[in-house]
Amino acid sequence: MILPMVALVGRPNVGKSTLFNGLTRTRDALVHDEPGVTRDRNYGFCRLIDNLPFIVCDTGGLSGDEEGLAGATAKQSRAAVDEADLVLFVVDGREGPSAMDQNILPWLRRSGKQIVLVVNKTDGVDETAAINEYSRFGIETKIATATAHQRGIPQLLEVIKSKLPQPSKEDADASSETDPDEIRLAFIGRPNVGKSTLVNRLLGEERVIASDVPGTTRDSISVDMVRDGKKYKLIDTAGLRRRSKVEEAVEIFSTFKTLQSIETAQVSVVMLDAGEGVTEQDATVLGHVLEAGRALVIAVNKWDGQSSYQRDQTMGMLERKLSFCTWAERVTISAKHGTGMLELFKAINRAHESATRVFGTSEVNKALEIATETNPPPVQNGHVAKLRFVHPGGTNPPTFIVHGTRLKKLPESYKRYLENFFRKRFKLSGTPVQFIYKEGVNPFEGKKNVLTEKQVKSRQRLMRHAKRK
Repeated sequence: MILPMVALVGRPNVGKSTLFNGLTRTRDALVHDEPGVTRDRNYGFCRLIDNLPFIVCDTGGLSGDEEGLAGATAKQSRAAVDEADLVLFVVDGREGPSAMDQNILPWLRRSGKQIVLVVNKTDGVDETAAINEYSRFGIETKIATATAHQRGIPQLLEVIKSKLPQPSKEDADASSETDPDEIRLAFIGRPNVGKSTLVNRLLGEERVIASDVPGTTRDSISVDMVRDGKKYKLIDTAGLRRRSKVEEAVEIFSTFKTLQSIETAQVSVVMLDAGEGVTEQDATVLGHVLEAGRALVIAVNKWDGQSSYQRDQTMGMLERKLSFCTWAERVTISAKHGTGMLELFKAINRAHESATRVFGTSEVNKALEIATETNPPPVQNGHVAKLRFVHPGGTNPPTFIVHGTRLKKLPESYKRYLENFFRKRFKLSGTPVQFIYKEGVNPFEGKKNVLTEKQVKSRQRLMRHAKRK
């Protein structure tokens, strides 16, 4: 199913990402006053037009520099224009035409695509005058907007509707932002561990910018992929640094977007550098995944460049420092050369199946019965906790709700025993398991039985009779 695509193109800091968020009704694109925040292509769905959903592609700002990251950003923008059915050339209505705008216009014309000039940031200025300043560009369709205040968006949508090809009814009905059969993968890690390189390797193309410069990826980029008949959504995230090292506001926003990606993903692939082992930053990243309760696969990258001694040292360090998540599978890979990809996806699929498995009440109660018979709860202060029954409480992570009495007295060691027993019995791999303990409430607690007048007299009579004896 192919939906029409609209690409947002322009120089840095003209409001492309703000327009992207306005059209998609999301906050998927980072917005900041600093130029150059957006570097990769970022896709989203717009459903603001009845019966005409379309894809919106946000691109990085074009500065005219073809070297380094600026050149890679320009390459990504050109690729987006090649894919698009309609190009929105976004300019700044306050500053007027600039030399960079003049440089962008020729190659847009050479692309042969339909172009709409979006004169943005017209709040507080004369819209007609702002549009007339760009008359010499020779673009027939021009519209004034103030995307920060959502002004001009309805008029822009009408223009887009008139320019885009009308999709068939089958395409419109089949379009969906979330596919239930799709496995959402988030690649997490500290900067420069090879996340973008791995995504490009899996896709077979340079889809996201990969560089030796730490912090190249600043936004979370989603890309669809089909492998062995299964659908995946790959989410490349910005590298997570220690909070004490996060100084730029953009980096703070990038961290927030990464944490959002962890929340929305079904499986998180935490990447480690085999040459550096497990650092404090890696433990922090793992902590974020565990807090979210997501399925986890640990991918040790750059394995091909290590000697046998270094490999043994790295695996020993993994066992020592990652003892708190022994249930997560470890896979050794090389994102640069493509080794270990088969084992990686096997681990991902096992983690996803375990995290999303739906349990029946009868089978979990049978497991609880066997667990308590094999190893009964210990005596605490002369009392024994009673685990009466259990029922499923949700998926991703698998959650079990246990009902009983004196459950507050249940020691942590026994809770770990139950978790390990359920994990082994149901072959749950690569996912945390959550238990919620609920004690039965005594309905008569705090209540006093008030005696009737007749009962009071009878009680007094019995007390007098007892005193005589």
